[in-house]
Amino acid sequence: MRIVAGKHRGRRLVAPAGKKVRPTLGRAREGLFDSLAHKRFSATGAPVLAGARVLEAFSGTGAFAYEALSRGAASAVLMDIDPAALDAARRNAANLSESARVTVLKADATKPGAAPSAASLVFLDPPYGSGRAAPALAALAAKGWLEDGALCVIEVAAKEAFSPPPGFTAIDERRHGAARFVFVRWRAKEDSPPRHKATR
Repeated sequence: MRIVAGKHRGRRLVAPAGKKVRPTLGRAREGLFDSLAHKRFSATGAPVLAGARVLEAFSGTGAFAYEALSRGAASAVLMDIDPAALDAARRNAANLSESARVTVLKADATKPGAAPSAASLVFLDPPYGSGRAAPALAALAAKGWLEDGALCVIEVAAKEAFSPPPGFTAIDERRHGAARFVFVRWRAKEDSPPRHKATR
């Protein structure tokens, strides 16, 4: 598994042995990040990755976060409960010389503690079929992990049902092989105007 593009292009990411961690295939990650680069999902119209404060929940190896950092994100928090995945995530940060910009936390995304800061770009990749994506989004929002207008990207199986919880608006989705990426916007202030209309 390698970084697809950016300053770390071609660098290898380590992953724990076994089937507990299911890394997203490079082709699917490439398709996702191509969408983020060209779809202008940010509220300002600027590239969404530039200077982004990233949160990756159910992070596994941290592949989404490290891809984002490679392409211009400012910082990343990786959240998981599996010790082997957390160890791999820390090793990847060290191998990429990104430890100063990365925080690795042992935490359950469905029961997180209070956030030290809010993220502008969020990746959630829970186990397929687990139904944990929506509860995690709601819990992360409640604990202050998401800034108002944050873009959240949820990976589910291609035919898996997903409905965002209250406060989140689905704005787009893309299918890449066995994976489906659903893009949702968090609006902490319900009276604020919509920031983006879906484009297909």
